[in-house]
Amino acid sequence: MTDPSTRAPGRRRAPAPAATGLRPTDPQRRWLLRGVDQPGGKLPLFDPEGREVPKATVRACLDAGWAAPWFANPTKPDWLVCRLTAEGYRAIGKEPPPGA
Repeated sequence: MTDPSTRAPGRRRAPAPAATGLRPTDPQRRWLLRGVDQPGGKLPLFDPEGREVPKATVRACLDAGWAAPWFANPTKPDWLVCRLTAEGYRAIGKEPPPGA
């Protein structure tokens, strides 16, 4: 286990979502569900109405371990392309595919 005194100031490791009982909010759940039927669990950058998914939603899902950065978007480097993690599938009540 890492000694907390050796981490950068202000940087804490978030507890595992399963250990805290943390569950996605409705907006987080809606975003995560949209990745279930996508190749590789790719999560959308935009909602069904064409608005950008709020960065707070993306960040909260990343911090909880339900989503992970997938690759850099060369056209829009400030957009974070993410995919569902195995824990993300479980958080929305889905079975992760093999290799997730």
